[in-house]
Formats: sequence, C-alpha cells, structure tokens
Amino acid sequence: MKPVMPVFRHIATVLLLFFTHAAMALEAARPLYVPPVAGTGNMVKITLSLLLVLAVIVGIAWLLKRLNLTQQGKGNLLRVIGSVAIGQRERVVLVEVGDTWLLVGVGPGQIRTLHTLEKGSAQAPLPASNNATDNQFGKLLSSMLKNRQSGRQSDGS
Repeated sequence: MKPVMPVFRHIATVLLLFFTHAAMALEAARPLYVPPVAGTGNMVKITLSLLLVLAVIVGIAWLLKRLNLTQQGKGNLLRVIGSVAIGQRERVVLVEVGDTWLLVGVGPGQIRTLHTLEKGSAQAPLPASNNATDNQFGKLLSSMLKNRQSGRQSDGS
C-alpha cells in the first residue's frame, strides 16, 4: 500500500499544475478593462445625478443668502437693519455703523446718504406686517422725504 500513495500524490500535483496553468491562461486572455455598456438608463442616471448636485449647490447658496451669514459676525462694523424696495432697482437701506444709523438710498450705479440717526433714536423696523400703523420704518422714510422736498422748495424760491 505504501507505493500507491506517492502515485496519487504525483497525479494530484500534475492535475493541480495543469489547472493552475489553465486558470492563468484564461486570466491572461481576459481584457484588463471592460467598459460598461452605454445605454439610455446609464445616461439618465448620470444626468439626474448631475442635476441633483447642481440643485444642492444652488439650494445651499440660496439658504446662505437668505440667512445673511456672510454679513453677520463679530468682526463686522456694518449691519443692515432693514431695507425697502422703492422701485425696480432702487432700495432704501437702514445701515448700522457703530453707534450711528445711516439711511442710504441705493440705485443702479449710485449710493446716497439720505439721513443720519443716532442708534436707538428711532425704533428698528419690525418685520413687514399687514397693519400700516405698525410700519415705523415707512413713517420715518415718508417724513424724511417730506423734509427733503420742503428743503428743495425753499432752495428754489
């Protein structure tokens, strides 16, 4: 019985070497990279993924603009208290600079100081409400515009 075992061992070794060489030959015959099949399903997935990424970028930019995080901070000397659109491209903005409030008119290509106030001399404008009596900023603006118009009429006479 002893001579039979080495025969099986030799046969197993030969078979193992044969199958190893066959496996290596199959591996060598296979291409290194097989590109995926380009179909409409893949193109739709790629397009939707791109649109999703762009939508996330636009959404984050909109959110940061709405939260006004870029202008707030401890190191900033300027702070926008409120603003009102008075035309398509014109705005009146109340800006806090240190202990002073500046009422600034902003238009295309120009910025003008309309009035200067001490901080706290007028109540800060509240969020827009439907009740016209609560609109302190509107009252302040209309009184300043009346004063400015009366000043022009006295200069013209």
